[in-house]
Amino acid sequence: MTRPRTVVIVGGGISGLATAFSLQEQATKAGLTLRCTILESGSTWGGKIVTHRVGEIVTEAGPDSFLSQKQVGLDLCTKLGLADQLINTNQTGKKACVLYRGRLHDLPEGLLSFVPKQLGSFLHSGLLSCSGLVRMGLEFAVPPGSSREDESLASFLRRRFGAQAFERVLEPLMAGIYAGDAEHMSLRAAFPRFFELEQQYGSVVRGMMAAKKSASLVSTAQTGRTMFVSLKNGLSDLVTALTSRLTQQGVELRVGCRVDALRVRSHELGRWMYDLILDDGSALSADSVVLATPAYVSAELVRPLTPIAGGLLDMIPYASTATIAMAFPRTLTSAIEGFGFIIPRTEQHDLIAATWTSLKWPHRAPASQLLARCYVGGVGREDILQVDDKTLVAKVREELAAVCGIDVEPTFTEVNRWWKAMPQYTIGHLDRLAQLNAAVSRYSGLILTGAGYRGVGIPDCIREGALAAERVVQDLVGGKSLSGRSAISEGS
Repeated sequence: MTRPRTVVIVGGGISGLATAFSLQEQATKAGLTLRCTILESGSTWGGKIVTHRVGEIVTEAGPDSFLSQKQVGLDLCTKLGLADQLINTNQTGKKACVLYRGRLHDLPEGLLSFVPKQLGSFLHSGLLSCSGLVRMGLEFAVPPGSSREDESLASFLRRRFGAQAFERVLEPLMAGIYAGDAEHMSLRAAFPRFFELEQQYGSVVRGMMAAKKSASLVSTAQTGRTMFVSLKNGLSDLVTALTSRLTQQGVELRVGCRVDALRVRSHELGRWMYDLILDDGSALSADSVVLATPAYVSAELVRPLTPIAGGLLDMIPYASTATIAMAFPRTLTSAIEGFGFIIPRTEQHDLIAATWTSLKWPHRAPASQLLARCYVGGVGREDILQVDDKTLVAKVREELAAVCGIDVEPTFTEVNRWWKAMPQYTIGHLDRLAQLNAAVSRYSGLILTGAGYRGVGIPDCIREGALAAERVVQDLVGGKSLSGRSAISEGS
C-alpha cells in the first residue's frame, strides 16, 4: 500500500486555512491520500479575521468585508454553506466623504472605478479647483508610461490624473488599502489592473469604461451584490466554518504550536523530506511544507536552507495599524452620513479613516447606537501606536470631534492593535518575488503563500491558498524532482 503523503501548513490565518481546504479538494480529485496538519503559533485561528460580539454590538478587529468582484471569496462561502449569511452594505444616498481643508466633502459615486456616475456632484464637490478638474479630465490624453520600468503608485496617479486629484482623493483611497505610502508602493504589485488598463487602452478611464460596458453585457453570479460584502454575524463565521470543515475532513489543527526551525534532508533521489522543529522540542516530518506566515517569519525559517531567500523575504516591509471601535448615543451631527470618511496625508491628522459601521452594515449595533470604527497607523504614521489605549482613544475622540462634531462620551470602546500586520509592496516587489522563486526552487515541496506576495485582501489570500495547494498536489503526484517549479504564484 502506498503510504499517505504528509503536508504541514505553518500558519492558521485565512491563507493557511484556505490552503488546507483547497488541498483536500484537489487531493481527492487527484486520487492522492494525504495527512495534513496546520500549525498555528497563536491561541486562535483566522489571523487578522477577528469578530467580537458584546451584547448587540458586533465589531471586526481586522477586516470588516471583502470584495464581491473577486469571485473566490463568494465561492468559498457557498462551499461552506454560508451563502445565506452573506450581506450587502446598506442602501444609502451618500457613500463616503473625504476631508479637505478641515471640511468633509462628498466622494462622487463611481470614483473607485474612475467612472463617476454623477459628474455634476464631482464638479460641485469643491474637492478640486477648475484647473484640477481639467487636469483630471485630460487623463484620456496622457500617453502610456514605460512597459518595462516599475513605477510608484504616486507617480502613476499624478502622471495620469494630476497632483490635485492624487493628493486630495486618490492617495487616501488607494494607498489606504495597504496602510502604505503611495510614494514607495509598486504600481504593478499593488494595483496591477491600472498598469494593464493603461497598456491595453492607453487610458485608465477608457479601460474602466470598456470593462464596465463588457460587464453590463454579461450576466454574472455576482448580480445583486454590492462592491463589498460581509457575513451577518461577522467574518469570524468564515473561520469557524473552515476549521469545522477541515476537522471533519481529518485535518489536524494545532494551536499554540510554534515552529522554531525548518530542516531538510534527502528523502529519495531528487526529492526532499522536511523536518519542522517545534517550540516544545518535538519534530514533525513532511513531504511538503507550506509557509503561510508573514514574510519576516518565513525568512527565519528558510534562511538556513537559502540565505538569499531569507534576505529577499526580509525586504518585504510591514506596517503596523490599529482599529478603534466606539459606540455613541445616536443623537449626533449632520456630518454622520453615508459609510464614513477618509483623510489624505496632506491634512496631517493621526486619524486616517473612519467607518460608520452601523450605517454601513445591518446587524452591527442597536438602533439607538452609532457604531464607529476608526483607523490609525500605517507607513509614516505609526508613532501614535506607542501610546496606551486610554490615550489613543482620547486622541481619536478629539479628531472625531474636530472633523464631525462628535463630543459625547462613547458607551463602548475597543482598541485592536496590529503590529507588523500589513505587508508593503514597494517598488521592485515583483522582481524580488522572481528572485525569491529562483532561490527556493531547488527545494521541491516547499511553498510560500499569504498576503505578503500578491494581494492583501481576503479573496487574494483564498486564491493564493488554492494556488499553493495546486503546487503541493502537482509536486506530490509528480513523484519526481520539480526543480524550477514556482514556490509562490507568478500571477494574480
